[in-house]
Amino acid sequence: MKKNYIDFITMGCSKNLVDSEQLMRQFENAGYHCTHDSMRPQGEIAVINTCGFIESAKEESINTILEFVKAKQKGKLSRLYVMGCLSERYKSDLETSIPEVDKFYGKFNYKQLLQDLGPARTTDGELVNFAATRERASGSRKLTTPHHYAYVKIAEGCDRHCAYCAIPLITGKHVSRPIDDILDEVKELVGEGVKEFQIIEQELTYYGRDLYGETRIAELIDRMAHIKGVKWIRLHYAYPNQFPMELLDVMRDNANVCNYLDIALQHISDNMLTRMLRHVTKAETLELIRTIRERVPGITLRTTLMVGFPGETEEDFQELLDFLREARFERMGAFTYSEEPGTYSAQHYKDDVPEDVKQHRLDKLMALQQDISAEIEAAKVGKTFKVIIDRKEGDYYVGRTEYSSPEVDPEVLILANRQLRKGCFYDVKIIDSDEFDLYGEV
Repeated sequence: MKKNYIDFITMGCSKNLVDSEQLMRQFENAGYHCTHDSMRPQGEIAVINTCGFIESAKEESINTILEFVKAKQKGKLSRLYVMGCLSERYKSDLETSIPEVDKFYGKFNYKQLLQDLGPARTTDGELVNFAATRERASGSRKLTTPHHYAYVKIAEGCDRHCAYCAIPLITGKHVSRPIDDILDEVKELVGEGVKEFQIIEQELTYYGRDLYGETRIAELIDRMAHIKGVKWIRLHYAYPNQFPMELLDVMRDNANVCNYLDIALQHISDNMLTRMLRHVTKAETLELIRTIRERVPGITLRTTLMVGFPGETEEDFQELLDFLREARFERMGAFTYSEEPGTYSAQHYKDDVPEDVKQHRLDKLMALQQDISAEIEAAKVGKTFKVIIDRKEGDYYVGRTEYSSPEVDPEVLILANRQLRKGCFYDVKIIDSDEFDLYGEV
């Protein structure tokens, strides 16, 4: 147990990761040493940033808290703090059920933790001389990602209120960051060596409406693309209803805006879309996909689909399978419906699809997508792509094309028979593929 060392553990999405990175930088500026997601936590203090999106995420967060409670009981940890979405939503329940946690913070008041702890002190009670720490702790965030890419959160909250989603209950209404603030952060990160930017928020196509009275995502991305040193920009978590078509022009006209769009559709059956309160129809969805592919040739689309929503029939599910075959998404993630207290569906629908049926449908959907993905990746064999190198793993360098987001998408494996530099771009010819990855040579 190392004094003035803090282990941060981040659960859930990359939006939580940005919060952790900001808090870690503040602690380092106050004289602490911070580590993130360490395989062997050794600090005297632990901070767990939780997820509370669906039942499985909540269980994972609680189990992680309990693991650190055991470490504290064994004397391997002095203080334990919990922040994030789970404690924002269930703070009083958690305080009662897990009293071993020193304090719970929510989604927005977590910066109070630094004030509560105060600056780092020596064993004699003197303030730590952290001039050296200040010197290395530049910028507003301590990046936990490889230093050539970073996540940039452009807003918090959501105004959509889909029937199944607890996010608005946790994070509240949509709040956009001012454009100039975001651009200043990007410039700062470029100065620290970041080349690739993952633009994230719960629903980025809504960006700017609360601040400017209109959607400003196209303007934001266009201005970002003109910042010197920005090599790749990738867009995450769009919404199909009222999609800002001008964003497609920005993607097409700026070479450093990746031909990649993450747009969660959830379902295609009009029955399901209506019950989910998605405010979009099957016909509108199909037309949107056609328009996106037409105006941004060669774009990679990632989507998220849900099975087992209340009232989903076999006919609805078959319609979803047929849609997947037709749309041929390059990337797709899926999950089963989880009833969340306080949501519209929990209050108005019965969770009437048996769990085994949900799982069977999920397995069938994922198997179909696996075949589609394998065919799409195999078609890249013999072609050359620009690849950024993320890391070295065993006998291979591991990188990505512009069509892959970190951690969730297929990677490019390059035999390490010559030295490559992490964070640098190389022209790579694809020589083989499997269901999940590509193999290439420089």
